[in-house]
Amino acid sequence: MGFRCAAALLLVSRCCWAQDFELGGTIGYGFYRDGSIYGPGIDVKAGILNRFAVGVVVGEDLYDYVSGEIRYLYQDGHPFLKYDGVRTDIQGQSHALTYDLLFHFKDRSHKFRPFLAAGMGTKGYVIAGPAPYPQPIPNVATLTTTDQWKFATAVGGGVKYRLQEHVMMRVDFLDYLTTFPKQQIMPAPNDTARGIFEQFTPLFGVSYSF
Repeated sequence: MGFRCAAALLLVSRCCWAQDFELGGTIGYGFYRDGSIYGPGIDVKAGILNRFAVGVVVGEDLYDYVSGEIRYLYQDGHPFLKYDGVRTDIQGQSHALTYDLLFHFKDRSHKFRPFLAAGMGTKGYVIAGPAPYPQPIPNVATLTTTDQWKFATAVGGGVKYRLQEHVMMRVDFLDYLTTFPKQQIMPAPNDTARGIFEQFTPLFGVSYSF
C-alpha cells in the first residue's frame, strides 16, 4: 500500500512539474504605420522612424496547446514630423512590456510548433535627445521632450523549433498598437491628431527551456 501511495505521489509531482519554462532573446526590426496631424488646409505626417529592435522573453507552457510569455521589447525609433518633403526628428526609443498568450497548433511534444499570439501591457515612448530648434512647424505640431507611456496591445504569430533538448529557435511576427502619443508629438491648439501607432516587428530569437 505504501509503495502504491509513493508511486502515485511521484506521478502527480511529475505531472505538476511537467510544464516547460523558457528564457530567450530576440532581435529584429520595427516597421511603423504612422499618423497625421491636421490643421487648416494642412496635413503633416507624424510618427516613429523604422529602426532595429531587441527583446527578452520569459515564458511557460501552461497547457499542451497554450503558453504564456512576459515579453520586453526595445525599439530604437525616433519621433518625427514630415511636411513638404522635409523630415525633422528627435532622438528617442520605445520600451514595450506585455504579457502574451500563445495558442499553439501542435502540443509541446513536437519540435515544430506554429502559434498565434495576443497580449497586452504598456509601451513607453522615451526621449533621449534635445528638442529641435527651431521647431519645424510650430503652428501645426511640436516635438517635445516629454516621455509618454501608453496602454499597448500585441497581436501576431510565429513558430518555435526545438533544435536540441533545451535549445529552441523562434521566429515571431508581432504588431504592437497604441494610440497617438500626443504629449510627445503635440498638436497645436485646435489641430487634430489621428491614427493608431502600429509597430510591426519581425523577430528572430533563441531560447533555452528548462
